[in-house]
Amino acid sequence: MTPADTEIAPESPAFAIVNGTPFNLLPDDLYIPPDALEVFLELFAGPLDLLLYLIRKQNLDIINIPIAQITQQYMAYIQLMGDMKIELAADYLVMAAWLAEIKSRMLLPRPPEAEDEEDDPRAALIRRLQEYETIKYAAEALEALPRMERDFFCVDVDTATIDVEQSFPEIEMGELLLAFKAVLKRAEQLSHHAITKEALSVRERMSTILESLKGPDSRLFTELFARREGRHGVVVSFLAILELGKEGLIEIIQSEPFAELRVRASQTALANH
Repeated sequence: MTPADTEIAPESPAFAIVNGTPFNLLPDDLYIPPDALEVFLELFAGPLDLLLYLIRKQNLDIINIPIAQITQQYMAYIQLMGDMKIELAADYLVMAAWLAEIKSRMLLPRPPEAEDEEDDPRAALIRRLQEYETIKYAAEALEALPRMERDFFCVDVDTATIDVEQSFPEIEMGELLLAFKAVLKRAEQLSHHAITKEALSVRERMSTILESLKGPDSRLFTELFARREGRHGVVVSFLAILELGKEGLIEIIQSEPFAELRVRASQTALANH
């Protein structure tokens, strides 16, 4: 026995390790079905879809289809589907027969006077492919649009039982004085010389303002002033508004910061009416 005969052959790498034990040989009782794994790289909707795929894959001109080349590739795909035991639809076989017919007609000699486009055996196939391509791209564009219950969902909220109380920002005295100053400035622009003076009463003006605020609706602060009365009338109206606010008969509100002031009757005043 030579030293070479005593050398130990290197072990083959284990193809699996189970619980720390390497396995170098497949078990005798292991059975893997031949169709245990099937991978479909392309899924076609029909024979026209398959033809369009073969044409676009090779950047071929759809107007000038090389029938022999396309027919050969089409038949190869049909053979592949048969090898994979995929049930073929009758449309695929009809298209294969049509391609074979077009190929045979193109091989036949044609008289010189029959060279029109309508006599081209490929004309009908080209028209069908163009129509199918247009419809297919339109369908893909529609599919890409946002769809209800797929890309977005409508939510209905019942607000009948929700009681929302709007909180108005607090109005400082400075904002009230600025609003009064603006009204006073406009009143001075429209002032004119009066021949007689009419005595103005703050209490009477308070009643007039409360009368104009009947109901839950509010009015603009500037609407409570009568510019035709001039400066004195504006001052009396402003004092009446301050007195009504002090007695809690009116509420001066502002829907948001820097918004125009509004005045409305308080709940106490509405109850007394």
